[in-house]
Amino acid sequence: MNNFETIQHPDGRVELRKEVAQEISRSPLYNEDLAPVSVKKRNWTTYNYAALWISMAHCIPTYMLSSGLISAGMNWWQALVTILLGNIIVLIPILLNSHPGTKYGIPFPVFARASYGTYGSNLPALMRAIVACGWFGIQAWIGGEALNVFFGAVIPGWKGLLGGPIGGHMVTEWFSFLLFWALNIYIIYRGMDLLRKVENWAAPFVLIMTALLLGWAIWKAQGLGYLLNQQGKFHSLKEFWPIFVPSLTGMIGFWATLSLNMPDFTRFGKSQRDQVIGQVVALPTTMTIFAAMGVMITSAAVVIYPHMKMEELWDPMKLVGQFGNVWVVAISMFTVVVATLAVNIAANVVSPANDFANAFPKLISFRTGGLITGIIGILMQPWRLLADPSGYIFAWLVGYSGGLGSIAGVLIVDYWIVRRKRLALGDLYRPQGVYAYNGGWNWRAVAATLIGCALAWIGLVVPALRFLYDFAWFVGFGAAGLTHLVLTKLWPPELDEPPKPAAALARKAVAHSQMRIDSVLKCGTDRFGSRRYQAAQY
Repeated sequence: MNNFETIQHPDGRVELRKEVAQEISRSPLYNEDLAPVSVKKRNWTTYNYAALWISMAHCIPTYMLSSGLISAGMNWWQALVTILLGNIIVLIPILLNSHPGTKYGIPFPVFARASYGTYGSNLPALMRAIVACGWFGIQAWIGGEALNVFFGAVIPGWKGLLGGPIGGHMVTEWFSFLLFWALNIYIIYRGMDLLRKVENWAAPFVLIMTALLLGWAIWKAQGLGYLLNQQGKFHSLKEFWPIFVPSLTGMIGFWATLSLNMPDFTRFGKSQRDQVIGQVVALPTTMTIFAAMGVMITSAAVVIYPHMKMEELWDPMKLVGQFGNVWVVAISMFTVVVATLAVNIAANVVSPANDFANAFPKLISFRTGGLITGIIGILMQPWRLLADPSGYIFAWLVGYSGGLGSIAGVLIVDYWIVRRKRLALGDLYRPQGVYAYNGGWNWRAVAATLIGCALAWIGLVVPALRFLYDFAWFVGFGAAGLTHLVLTKLWPPELDEPPKPAAALARKAVAHSQMRIDSVLKCGTDRFGSRRYQAAQY
């Protein structure tokens, strides 16, 4: 790390000196949305991170997670244990990749420049962005469904009001989808501060409303129903294992996206302690409890509405649509809209917006990146992804987890083992800095990622290696991380690609400037024993 370019605070957080920040602001790799956050603006607390995860976990896909596992043959407790274990595992890379965000105040695509290169970072950033666009579309479709049910409850004849079906769905469904989509884009255009406020009040609101729905279902059914007594289809570990492994991988894949881009949020953290405690307390518990609520509500609903199909009972929109009271339907659908809006913006817009901005920093802002995300989300046709619950888990979640696991392996090995948590913050924004490598690309990280993806996905085309695909995230993570470590040890970038002369001259100029500043400052120590500067008294 270039100590003369940065200020290191007693709690370990680092920020650029003012003159260095001004210098890099002219770089083609810089814009205000990608800039390192100054320490005084890092104000997210433990509650903010807990609220973030609670509001992101309280979404319809979480509620319906158990349905895919139970339909595959698990009983209720096997499904919940699988969900809990998957979230505990994915919490590890989430926390490891959260650290640089809090320490340096940088978003995910800028952090990726250290391992992939200033231009090579677009590879992991855009891979992550495409997955997020798919998720954005899925959540927008779910939110649109909630709005459609809401309008149907309060507007007589709503279903056919705008005409007949187009593409298998009524025009009113398409209208509701686009309206919810536009609401997401509006909040993104208002910025991150509004997002934080939405997350803070959405988290407790959604939890309370779901608890009320659960209480009503248990009261109405006079118990929890038969699902909790239903036996699984598996009678031995040999039968259970082939379903458990891809299911566990799918649960990891559920938040594999956030395991990469948590720096987009932790860059605003007041301390490492705040972000770690907030995430550890909220993620595994909330995911498991909310999925358990889905199981219990569905189990009771079987007794309350025996005429409904099982797949309809798992869908809270269809379940709430059975209620006769207009106000009950309206409040329930408003809860679904709030929950879906909170998770969609936080989990599926913030990261790709930054990722697209990273590709063309001077042309694409955070807001423009959010708009691009929304458009691609529509083009990916989310209504098709949601059509089959089993395909949703075993194709969509497991498939992309292999690619994202490969990226996570490279990032974690590079930051924690190769660089030992030390980054040259200013050079992350310089085209000719230490992270320029070969033309802005670190071939070691790129090769490692491709090898990880190849091994994770080869089971799709070679039946004998299908077991590798079932472990896609683990295979991608391990293969890519190990390959990156070996290649970096064999061909260290510091030996064959020294910093370019322009970068060296720039650092020398800044150092000379700092020496002049030091001449009129006196050095002292604070009560922590750390160096600090005070204006000399004349």
